[in-house]
Amino acid sequence: MPRGGPDASCLDRLLQTDRPEYLDRDPVDVADEARKRSVIRALDWTGEVFGNHDRFAQIALDEVADVADPRVLELGAGHGKLSRRLLDWHPTARLTVTDVDQESVRTIAAGELGQHPRATVRTLDATAMDAGDGEFDLAVFVLSFHHLAPEAAARVFAEGTRVATRLLIVDLPRPPAPLHLLRLATMLPFAPLVPFVHDGVISSLRAYSPSALRALAAHADPAIEVTLRGGLLSPQVVLATRPH
Repeated sequence: MPRGGPDASCLDRLLQTDRPEYLDRDPVDVADEARKRSVIRALDWTGEVFGNHDRFAQIALDEVADVADPRVLELGAGHGKLSRRLLDWHPTARLTVTDVDQESVRTIAAGELGQHPRATVRTLDATAMDAGDGEFDLAVFVLSFHHLAPEAAARVFAEGTRVATRLLIVDLPRPPAPLHLLRLATMLPFAPLVPFVHDGVISSLRAYSPSALRALAAHADPAIEVTLRGGLLSPQVVLATRPH
């Protein structure tokens, strides 16, 4: 399925790629590892400067406002700052902080989250979760969903709504094709020089449209209900649920 959805235009179908970002690669040398870590640091920095950590944490907390002691699973945690915010802002929330990248998990475990009494840090594949049905009140997947190919993305919908009452996905918007071209044109000159921009270009090409997100959820299970908001110039917010 195209990243622009089943009814994507010809131009929109051209504006996609399977090329991996630095974040997707298993580094083969010191230079590759350095690029990957620089992208993670840049994501953390932009999250602090532009308030994304706070904004996404508030979105997540709104989804468990009716739960006294919420059990929250963060998928694709990367630097772990979202879980850190949730623990700081909710006095009884319990966090399971996960990533498929073992080096990221080791880094998170070696920091504050690894010592926090209400946090568990572990390696977990979001497409095949080692967790029980309904084990969590909320599963959160922030700015990582676009890394997945369609079949794997559909499995996240299936697994996320299995292990959690609600699956919250926050990801990059996919603008209309003409606007998408304009955005790419401003980024491409810097992509060979700055790893963060390099990954940003690929992320933009791999972002899913609202129609694609609905199609992926329906492919995973027609019973999954999807609510979307945001998009275009702001992050897409996707809430998925299904009867347990």
